[in-house]
Amino acid sequence: MMERRRMDAALLVLFLGHFATALEVPLDLPQPPTITHQSPKDYIIDPRENIIIHCEAKGKPHPSFSWTRNGTHFDIDQDPNVTMRPHSGTLVVDISRAKVENYECVYQCTARNKHGTAVSNNIVVQQSRSPLWSKEKIKPIVVREGVSLVLPCRPPAGLPPPIIFWMDNYFQRLPQSSRVSQSLNGDLYFSNVLQEDSRNDYICYARFPYTQTIQQKQPITVKVLSMDAINDTVAAFYNDTDLFSEDPADERKPNFLIPSGPSSSKIVLRGQVLEMECIAEGLPTPEISWTKVSGDLPAKRTSFLHYDRTLRIVNVSESDAGDYRCTARNMLGSVHHTIHVTVKAAPYWIRGPPSNLVLAPGENGSLTCRASGTPKPSITWAMNGIPIENSPKDLSRKVEDDTIIFTDVQTGSSAVYQCNVSNDYGYLLSNAFVNVLSEPPRVLTQANKVYQIIRSHQALLDCASFGSPIPKITWFKDSRSSTLDGEPYILHDNGTLEIPIAQAHNSGKYTCVAGNTLGIYENHVYLEVKEPTRILKQPDHKVVLRGRSVVFECTVKHDPSLIPTMTWLKDDGELPDDERLIVDSDSLTITDVTENDAGEYTCIMNTTLDHDSARAVLTVVERPDPPTDLELTDHKKRSVQLTWTPGDEHNSPIQKFLIQYEDSLHHRGHWHNLTEVPGTKTTAHLKLSPYVHYTFRVLALNAVNFSRPSFPSRVFKTEPAAPDENPTGVQGFGTEHDNLVISWKPLSGLQSNGPGLHYKVMWRQKTANSEWNTVTVANNSKFVVSGTPTFVPYELKVQAVNDYGEGPEPPIAHGHSGEDLPVAAPENVQAMVLNSTLAEVHWDPVPSKLIRGHLKGFKVYYWREHSLHNHNPHHVENKILTFSGNHSHGMLPGLHPFSLYSFNVRVFNGKGEGPHSPTQQFETPEGVPGAPTSLQVTNFNLDSLTLEWSPPHVRNGRITGYTLKYQPVNNSYELGPVEELALAANETSVTLSNLKYSTRYKFYLNAKTVRGAGPAISQEAVTIMDEAVASRQVDIATQGWFIGLMCAIALLILILLIICFIQRNKGGKYPVKEKEDAHTDPEFQPMKDDDCTFGEYSDNEDHKPLKGSRTPSNGTVKRGDSDDSLVDYGEGGDGQFNEDGSFIGQYSGKSVSRDTAEGHESSEAPSPINAMNSLNSFV
Repeated sequence: MMERRRMDAALLVLFLGHFATALEVPLDLPQPPTITHQSPKDYIIDPRENIIIHCEAKGKPHPSFSWTRNGTHFDIDQDPNVTMRPHSGTLVVDISRAKVENYECVYQCTARNKHGTAVSNNIVVQQSRSPLWSKEKIKPIVVREGVSLVLPCRPPAGLPPPIIFWMDNYFQRLPQSSRVSQSLNGDLYFSNVLQEDSRNDYICYARFPYTQTIQQKQPITVKVLSMDAINDTVAAFYNDTDLFSEDPADERKPNFLIPSGPSSSKIVLRGQVLEMECIAEGLPTPEISWTKVSGDLPAKRTSFLHYDRTLRIVNVSESDAGDYRCTARNMLGSVHHTIHVTVKAAPYWIRGPPSNLVLAPGENGSLTCRASGTPKPSITWAMNGIPIENSPKDLSRKVEDDTIIFTDVQTGSSAVYQCNVSNDYGYLLSNAFVNVLSEPPRVLTQANKVYQIIRSHQALLDCASFGSPIPKITWFKDSRSSTLDGEPYILHDNGTLEIPIAQAHNSGKYTCVAGNTLGIYENHVYLEVKEPTRILKQPDHKVVLRGRSVVFECTVKHDPSLIPTMTWLKDDGELPDDERLIVDSDSLTITDVTENDAGEYTCIMNTTLDHDSARAVLTVVERPDPPTDLELTDHKKRSVQLTWTPGDEHNSPIQKFLIQYEDSLHHRGHWHNLTEVPGTKTTAHLKLSPYVHYTFRVLALNAVNFSRPSFPSRVFKTEPAAPDENPTGVQGFGTEHDNLVISWKPLSGLQSNGPGLHYKVMWRQKTANSEWNTVTVANNSKFVVSGTPTFVPYELKVQAVNDYGEGPEPPIAHGHSGEDLPVAAPENVQAMVLNSTLAEVHWDPVPSKLIRGHLKGFKVYYWREHSLHNHNPHHVENKILTFSGNHSHGMLPGLHPFSLYSFNVRVFNGKGEGPHSPTQQFETPEGVPGAPTSLQVTNFNLDSLTLEWSPPHVRNGRITGYTLKYQPVNNSYELGPVEELALAANETSVTLSNLKYSTRYKFYLNAKTVRGAGPAISQEAVTIMDEAVASRQVDIATQGWFIGLMCAIALLILILLIICFIQRNKGGKYPVKEKEDAHTDPEFQPMKDDDCTFGEYSDNEDHKPLKGSRTPSNGTVKRGDSDDSLVDYGEGGDGQFNEDGSFIGQYSGKSVSRDTAEGHESSEAPSPINAMNSLNSFV
């Protein structure tokens, strides 16, 4: 039972100790010493500089320092060369008056105050050594080609070991390969030597890092001999050289140079680097591979160096122990070597060194020193630098292996405890104090600190506190309605409040409260959640032609309270200092782009809290450089091989090469395309023609354009030969009725194949047993045969001939002798009338022998004699329709109805037309008539008016009558119901009665034949207003109340005008005002003083045409003509009509121009309609 309680107590103090680890005692409170800085355990110094051994510590009161050297007290005051820095334990040894060797010792620092003592590690001080290479005479090495060779380095021992490398006399590193490589000990290994390995400056260099000095070995001379030369040279070198491998160097399977034997072993410490090497000799050069026998190689920690000869594993762990096999292999065999690796471990912490412990009187706690190693390390404890078993007894302290347990501690129990963990491969020494304090809580975090966080990021609000007992931390937000101890908040052991994903609503004031039994302490901090910085429009990758401009856009959105900074980088470095690079707020512009501008551009938007970046690649292209180094090889009679070297493609791959040639024999100065090859090829097999003096050049094409031509190749001449081909385009035709012209396309100079080019022309009639006629023609491409019969078929041949022979047998072409006019007309010509505007003509074909040529077609001549209504003849030219080929009928469209037509038909060939057929006639039936010529309105009355019209000009038949339609039109120009009236053919006028007074009507009139009604002519008119109604309207307009209302409105407008005038005059007169004064708007007139009415008013809406009515043909409306005047609709003569007779009058009130105003006003009586319109205008 007691054992169970003791275990529970131990767990409790461990739990409490866990919380104490985060405590940092403020320096204004009493505390034992803590070592803050010390020199490393193995301290290598530069012998040329003063020795400085560091030891810094803190505590309250500030600690004092002392040292031991080689385990005994080091009295610093007795050594004039050693001083201790003020308020520090750091030693400074002045070596200007002492030897460094006297201070190569083991040092340990002690820091103490009244609350305890802390000690440092044992610091082993050694000076760096870089000894000189011993002088030695190295004899030249003579070896046979193919044997293996090792050049030893054997550098002097230094501290730390030197870095080895091989160079020549010019300080250039010697090239290494899978055949030649350097081993880990610095020797240079040759798996087999070649004659090119002969040199006299194989020099091994050793660089000592601490002193930054380089030592070199004497140069080694190596001479590699072949079997033929060895007999001549061996005697000369025998007395003063070493001769290796006298046996012949045949091909052989691999054999390891290092390590030796089939297996070896290696010990490596945990956390260090494991390097194993296998170097083999053989011929051909062996290849090395590595495997782990008992598992897989750790991929992330493994690398292969020195052409796979070295296997390197970093940060070795216990799992890396085992057998590793290296295999050397060539075509003759393989050899293996196994390396057994054992992993040992110096002591290492499992969960870190023990932490300082702060306890209040009466509290419990523990210090834990948990470490591991291979072999298992031993653990010892000390208190204030004295082994704990020799320290004063303390009932509150109990040591249990790697843990010290404290129970019910009291004031005065403060001390520093040392934990020492050691095994054969090293040790760990750690100081941890126990400080017994009674202290109310305090918050160490800065008061009113503002935390700015990007939205959706983690927010950490600090509340670093101290107190003894350990304070409890509580967080509140704004109104402190509840503690923040659940989602989304996370409270850490050290008092930090975490918001994993901060949002805008998390902004505000936060209060941290630290409390223990001795009191509480509050601290306020503020959280501001900002919007993230985001690049909305990233720059695009660009491909730009050199010399052009390019713009990279980078549009960014950021929190408005943060100050952004835009930075552009090129290839992760600063932009070049070049005025061509223009940086704006959201873009980068590069003008006159060059090849040096190509690269990766990054826009970075930085704020104080975050950043965003985007990248784009600029590729600068231009047309490729011209090819170079043209060379002609593989010469043959009719071919040659052309090779070239491509020029720089300038970031745009070459798509193809164009090969051109110049023929200096036939066409000097002119280049012709010969062939194209893909851009991946640099050779072309060119097929050539005889008797040509070729010069070639090459052009390269990429996505930009063709390159400039290359320099021409040398001239390549081909030998003459007989023609390979004959002329093309051979044809025969006649220019007269009794000749035959034979023509052809002549051969070019390239096609002639030799000098003396001429043509053998052959012809014969295409009849049985006819003989060939032959003639020779030179310097021409046609020949005329005279005295031939008319239009007879011939067979033709043209053969090319030069001084070296005839071309191949030419193919037979066909032709005809000359044509003559046809001698016959088509027969059996007939016409069929299909409707009033279309007829069809038929005829019989003409026999081919009467055509006397190539049939081209038929022509129909036709013309209108006269209308059947009016027999007066029409003077109309003949119309001609041509029908190609062997047609026997055709259509005649577009005829006039009710007319008489005449026609005839002719056949025609290549020479011309033959005689016409006998002229015949046909009649077209009636059609619908045209619109009446005119329509006028006369005799206006209250309820009637008269319409007069003229018959259609185009009747297209016999007029059978007229149809009249009319309908009223209201003030909004909408049409009313339609009335229809049928009229006789002989009528030209009609009077309409029972109409409404003062009403506008629209009339439509069209004529009819037996085929139907034609288009209508329209007109509009207004009946006269009743006098009584007109007088009432006039009376209303002249009433006093009406006049008073108008005067009041006019007065109000006048006051507004005066105010506007005063406002304008305040700013002075300006050009627009002067123009307004000079050119008064005619539609804006002052009021008359006598009757308070406007002098002139025009309602533009009155000028709109009625719905469905036509606009005037000239597109104008005379403002001087009143819409309501009878002259516009009656016999006055000013009314205008379209071609179809439609009336184009106006509907608006009369507007008189200034020039004629006086005359019109004197002659025009006041109209009641005008008065009504004026009233309507105001209403």
